[in-house]
Amino acid sequence: MQPKAKRRIVLVAEFSIHPIGMGTSVGRYVKAAVRAMSEIPGLTVDVTPMSSVLEAESIGTILEAVEVSHRALRSMGAKRISSSLRIDERLDKRRMMSDKIRGLERSTSPKS
Repeated sequence: MQPKAKRRIVLVAEFSIHPIGMGTSVGRYVKAAVRAMSEIPGLTVDVTPMSSVLEAESIGTILEAVEVSHRALRSMGAKRISSSLRIDERLDKRRMMSDKIRGLERSTSPKS
């Protein structure tokens, strides 16, 4: 029997970033932001159609993701950038992003 994986206390954040005035198709900008965030140690990034969900053990790592994303868009010539960040920091229970998804799946599965 393998030892149970240690649960960490993590922060889960929803983050979206948009260059303003760069046209209607912003996929290349989002791709650059995600690429920049993927270089940050200790950060998990889950890209969804409307935003990215970030997971890290420290708020500093989450804020670093915001900073590098803005930097990536500035380096591409964006003159104005709008971003949105929501952070869920739960301190009373060791949980990861995957635990939240499993809990949701259990609560929505049909009863036998």
